[in-house]
Amino acid sequence: MKNSLSFIMPAWPLITVLILVFILSSVANARVSPKLGVFQGVTSLHSENNDAVGEQYLAEGDFKAYYYKQTLDHFNYRPDSYATFKQKYMINNKYWGGKYENAPIFVYLGDEAPLGNSYRYVGFMSENAERFRALLVYIEHRYYGESIPFRSREEAFSNASTLGYFSSAQAIADYAAILIHIKKTLRARYSPVIAVGGSYGGMLASWFRLKYPHVVLGALASSAPILYFDDITPNDGYFTVATRDFQEESQSCYETIKESWDEMDRIASLPDGLSILSQTFNTCSPLSDVDQLKDRLVGIYSAAAQYSSPLVTLLCQGIDGAPQGSDILTRIHEGIVTAYQGRFTCFPVTFDGAKSETYEGWSWQTCTEMVMPIGRGNETMFFPSPFNLTEFNQQCKKSYGVEPRSHWATTYYGGRDIKLVLERFGSNIIFSNGLKDPYSSGGVLEDLSKSLVAITTEKGTHCMDILNSNPTDPKWLVKQREEEVKIIKGWLNKYYKDL
Repeated sequence: MKNSLSFIMPAWPLITVLILVFILSSVANARVSPKLGVFQGVTSLHSENNDAVGEQYLAEGDFKAYYYKQTLDHFNYRPDSYATFKQKYMINNKYWGGKYENAPIFVYLGDEAPLGNSYRYVGFMSENAERFRALLVYIEHRYYGESIPFRSREEAFSNASTLGYFSSAQAIADYAAILIHIKKTLRARYSPVIAVGGSYGGMLASWFRLKYPHVVLGALASSAPILYFDDITPNDGYFTVATRDFQEESQSCYETIKESWDEMDRIASLPDGLSILSQTFNTCSPLSDVDQLKDRLVGIYSAAAQYSSPLVTLLCQGIDGAPQGSDILTRIHEGIVTAYQGRFTCFPVTFDGAKSETYEGWSWQTCTEMVMPIGRGNETMFFPSPFNLTEFNQQCKKSYGVEPRSHWATTYYGGRDIKLVLERFGSNIIFSNGLKDPYSSGGVLEDLSKSLVAITTEKGTHCMDILNSNPTDPKWLVKQREEEVKIIKGWLNKYYKDL
């Protein structure tokens, strides 16, 4: 069995070029699982109780970055649990109304990638800061970017003992500690906090509101598949939606893709089959086996469905527009060429993605608690590849010496009978999903209560609502963002009235 840990997740699905980067970073594995994630001014925050805070290392425009002296283990009282590491967060106070107004704090919860320039792209935060007079805070997830426990990244990722502090529960506890510290330092005790996150970060935002309601007033959870655990969502839900996206775009395109897998296997079985496939697809290096090609194509199709309806259109235009008489695989290749729009001279089928922080980090997270059983059955346009928990556990045991706790996410955060449960104690969460996003199959698509609201858009893709707005945005996207703003304004108005 090949490496099953191909849960490669975001960075920023902002423009087609970035989507293509994602496509190229998909590692060819037996289990190609779609990437998560969104795409991926205070002058001093010095505190006697946290002498690492205030060590400013970046000041770019209205954004300033700081380190927080974070506790290694929030849930254990062993002496070694009291060790600390520097956790990065950024602040923009340009529009903040200040402590005397009890002006709100908008916090972006970092996901499975370095914080990087995310503050540039989370338009929902910056574009609404002035109207709400909000302080903007961006926090990096532990074990990503510069927020690395222990003395180095190599040591932190060296074995399961040092990786054992790497979990979503620790992450949202980190967020709570930093926000409490910021509010204390700024003497902004009554400034309400609104959390924003996308994809895995959206999952964290919803869970943060449920676990820490005394810290965060409400959450916008964009494209958050919190129901893609255990058997709550059908295993092939993701690829069923991806298939529907292509079929709605073009029936002939869908049929060509569906028929192509058997044709690849047929040619690969010939004496010189791999060489023929390498030439047909103009691969940058000779194929070592047919799965290498098939898995890369699965990555391309799923990324296109998840992040960009225009890219689905381009792929199908190329497939359907191939010269008359072209065979199936030539049509597939024409689709790729059209989608790439001449950006590459050959088709890259190998990529050393295992060195990326997102791959390394998310591989560990999926081998412990974030077990999303995504597989493919016989009813999609893709070749079958059912999720096999036994094999997955074996691979994780081989890689890390630990087995996944496949039921822990639903045990710790819930998910089953979600409406029956959350309408009794949950509140103030927006679950937003674009229905063209395959991950919407694991999202909350119906209101759970008056304040646990689902906003869906038929043409939306992954995390579109929280990214920067554009003058060419369709009306439905503009309306979606306006509705989210209206809901958050209602939360704040009620809070201030109660206060």
